[in-house]
Amino acid sequence: MDALIKKVKRMELGNPVLTTLVGLVVFYIGLKMFSGGMKSMGNIEHLSFFTHNVAWMFLGGIVMTLLWQSSSLSTTAIIALVASGAVPLPAAIAAVLGANIGTTGTIWIAGLLVSDGMPKGDTLRIAIAHTGVNLMMALSLLPFVHHIGRLLARF
Repeated sequence: MDALIKKVKRMELGNPVLTTLVGLVVFYIGLKMFSGGMKSMGNIEHLSFFTHNVAWMFLGGIVMTLLWQSSSLSTTAIIALVASGAVPLPAAIAAVLGANIGTTGTIWIAGLLVSDGMPKGDTLRIAIAHTGVNLMMALSLLPFVHHIGRLLARF
């Protein structure tokens, strides 16, 4: 019984497990609030040229993720825009593919900071491999976003 009490006493905010759980809850609540705000934006007619164009949404996904450094946040925003009807599903799929490429920006930034300039050696090889695989996957799926959208629309 005393061991249990000691364990409970150790569960304070300085405990890494509790801190991690609190952080995840705060992150989840923040994503839900962000998603709700994006849904409330509704129809964005002045951006329809971009939101209905697969190529622009692909580039937008890359830029959005590079700026936010969070593919989770980018994907949440994209899903919220689809749910609100502001973005069609094929364009959203293209944006998610772009976000997958944008997330490779993190390895390049880390490589720049670690290498004091352009990444070198193993850091450069890892960055190239990470970017190359994501780029090949995205570019191979991009021509089929309309077909993928029709397939996903069945569910």
